[in-house]
Amino acid sequence: MKIIMCIFGLAALAMAGETDLQKILRESNDQFTAQMFSEVVKANPGQNVVLSAFSVLPPLGQLALASVGESHDELLRALALPNDNVTKDVFADLNRGVRAVKGVDLKMASKIYVAKGLELNDDFAAVSRDVFGSEVQNVDFVKNVEAAGAINKWVEDQTNNRIKNLVDPDALDETTRSVLVNAIYFKGSWKDKFVKERTMDRDFHVSKDKTIKVPTMIGKKDVRYADVPELDAKMIEMSYEGDQASMIIILPNQVDGITALEQKLKDPKALSRAEERLYNTEVEIYLPKFKIETTTDLKEVLSNMNIKKLFTPGAARLENLLKTKESLYVDAAIQKAFIEVNEEGAEAAAANVIRVVKKKFRVIPPVLKFYVDRPFFFNLKANDQSLFNGICLQP
Repeated sequence: MKIIMCIFGLAALAMAGETDLQKILRESNDQFTAQMFSEVVKANPGQNVVLSAFSVLPPLGQLALASVGESHDELLRALALPNDNVTKDVFADLNRGVRAVKGVDLKMASKIYVAKGLELNDDFAAVSRDVFGSEVQNVDFVKNVEAAGAINKWVEDQTNNRIKNLVDPDALDETTRSVLVNAIYFKGSWKDKFVKERTMDRDFHVSKDKTIKVPTMIGKKDVRYADVPELDAKMIEMSYEGDQASMIIILPNQVDGITALEQKLKDPKALSRAEERLYNTEVEIYLPKFKIETTTDLKEVLSNMNIKKLFTPGAARLENLLKTKESLYVDAAIQKAFIEVNEEGAEAAAANVIRVVKKKFRVIPPVLKFYVDRPFFFNLKANDQSLFNGICLQP
């Protein structure tokens, strides 16, 4: 019988201190994000991409706790978590961390839809409630249009109407037993906003042979900056109000350097090593406004990340999920992600559907200039956790 997992994400940036649990989560998230970023970019050649690997973690954590045997072990390996107790502690801390972020609108919510007449396994119900904060609701999946409508309405409410029509009614039928949903939403204002009147059309080099004009925000700001030789790039980090959230922009030194950068970012530690080079300075920034929406087939992406048994009938072993003797498996998984960056700040959203079924006197140097006039990588962070990332090939 089918299970559906839905995950939704909208991100803002935030940074804070780090506990042992936060370190475990960061390492898990860094590894998972690097892998998923690589696979999503590969699946969308020549296209702008935004994804929220962070928003995939909670539903996968839930399904790991709902499974047994090899499928359970496969999920924990993918999440880089050692056992169920650490998994529970990490995700409980994740939810507390999201609630503690100040200065931005950042929230996360989870919900599990269960087929009419069925119940969650008692232990799993307690874990879902106490660890993941999941609501539970019974729905009649046979009435697929009504069920999809209810799920999609919940998603829209959690993502400020940024993610719509996540679940196709045709994906629900009499064999659907459960839909797992996780929503994360972020909206943040720049600590130092761009002045709209200074925005003007400037050249953006899509490639060596193609240049277009795009609305470009211009401002002299105190940010964190670094040259990163190992990435053949330079980068900035701009904070949002509250100083607990930020956006990183990595700009390849070459117009056609984005593909090489993508390859280097496959290393889960590449981004954190680059961040260690950042220092505070004044930079004149030229940054295009951009808006990106991406729909990703998570079933294909996760399968390429060696999460296979979850999607295989008879091998998923989701025996701790529902009070049923039926053999359950994840039938489909989809993520819809959205991000918009403008003079005020950023708003981002992502949704996944998985069907189960960081003063001396010195000579002041010239102001650095950071021209984002070619394809670039971006990363939105909260509590030092990457929430959203992607590439912009053409604003």
